[in-house]
Amino acid sequence: MRGFLASSIGVTCAAALALPLTPPAVATTARPASGVQAATSERMPAGPAGRHEDADVNLPGSTQSLPLAPLDRDRILGGPVEQGLSPRDVPHFSLVGVTWDRPGAELHGRVLVRTRAVGTGTWSGWQEVETHNSEHAADPGTDEPTSGQVRGSTAPLWVGESDAVEVRVTPETQPGTETETVRPRPTDEPEDGEEAGEEVGVEDGEESGGDDSTAAPDDAATLPAGLRLELVDPGEAAPVKGGDSGGATRPGSLKTETVETAEALAASGANAELAPIGAAEIPALDRTATERELLALRGAELTQAQRAKPYIGPRPRIVTRRGWGANESWRERRFAYTKKVKAAFVHHTATGSKYRCSQAPSLIRGIYRYHVKSMGWRDIGYNFLVDKCGNIYEGRAGGVAKPVLGAHTLGFNSNSMGIAVLGSYGASRPTAASVRAVARLTAWKLGLYGSNPRGKTYLTSGGGNLYRKGKNVRLNVISGHRDGYSTACPGLQLYRKLGSARAWSARYQGR
Repeated sequence: MRGFLASSIGVTCAAALALPLTPPAVATTARPASGVQAATSERMPAGPAGRHEDADVNLPGSTQSLPLAPLDRDRILGGPVEQGLSPRDVPHFSLVGVTWDRPGAELHGRVLVRTRAVGTGTWSGWQEVETHNSEHAADPGTDEPTSGQVRGSTAPLWVGESDAVEVRVTPETQPGTETETVRPRPTDEPEDGEEAGEEVGVEDGEESGGDDSTAAPDDAATLPAGLRLELVDPGEAAPVKGGDSGGATRPGSLKTETVETAEALAASGANAELAPIGAAEIPALDRTATERELLALRGAELTQAQRAKPYIGPRPRIVTRRGWGANESWRERRFAYTKKVKAAFVHHTATGSKYRCSQAPSLIRGIYRYHVKSMGWRDIGYNFLVDKCGNIYEGRAGGVAKPVLGAHTLGFNSNSMGIAVLGSYGASRPTAASVRAVARLTAWKLGLYGSNPRGKTYLTSGGGNLYRKGKNVRLNVISGHRDGYSTACPGLQLYRKLGSARAWSARYQGR
């Protein structure tokens, strides 16, 4: 994989020269929306029995990491040891996941959680957490997965603000073993007291976790070592001083008194050619302005034909990392780049689809915290994220117009970008707004690098379960994650919409 690293120090210095001595307010180009506060908490060392990071009530956001223990249950007869936590009260959280020690180990089994909603005190039904998450990762042999900080993990699941939790992690049955697996029931409710629609693995039309009758590998009955439940509080959104008091619902606003750090200046400075330093959003441009910008950004690399007739979609509005409230002190300070962007891989976050668009910045902060604090990554893995209302968000730091190296499609992160649609789309259909947002984003970003959204391209595999390392693979310029790796991502329903996304993206480019 070819890539290079750029220190954020130079960007920081350049950005600092453009700043007043007092912290800047949100750029006037940003349209106010629901407030997002940048997290300012620091990670605390883990204790032997569990850790609770950033627990100070004056600091927004926290991660509770609780070790799982074997469960003594007589409801699985002769089966392998199950691990989990009994129902317990915990500080507030909104997103859950399970991690383990070795990133190369796989969890062959099912992870079920139920949570108690803050305010109503109502327990949810059992919800299944997506256990197959290792394919969303940096390429093998690169610096990120070999840092010694990375842990294995499930996908995170958005559950909404909660204050109690129960979890069960059940290994798959070894071949030839006859066991009776019974769906766990809440310990404080009768077995037949479940409400309709609360069956295991079926939530809001989400895809089931699979058929438990399928034979598992010989060692599948052993769960990975070091299982921990991660409970993530992404922090509260803060109102903007002097902002719109009418309760605008569009994301992209920020607490104006947020203190600037070197990392925050660097992240914002990476987009300095597109928006003022400190902007909470990069505004949309019309076609004419976008073509002028293309000449300014990449004019020296364009052919004469591309100069005469550039195929690029109008730049869409993009909420920046500052806009959704990223704590820039968590990520790796250096930005990592690849050479160009030849393809876009579309994903779903598998976090469930029960979120409001006004909660999307909180959900992204939760994913970011989970990727960095719980999983040990250098930054959030995706280059961009899209919510169900069609809002587009900057993902991994380094500049939205630049070829930032992500960690989204194991084996194909070089010369590509990853776009994650917030939600789960195995059985649920994505909104038309989210599909159009993918089309608008790809029309612009792929257009910067001369790629045709309806075309094909070749990428060299970094290694995976479909293509060996070094193989030159022909792929759609807009591909689903499953095209590069054997996985259910981006979910069948979203995958079926990629043809429409390609067609619309090409139209936006003027093809």
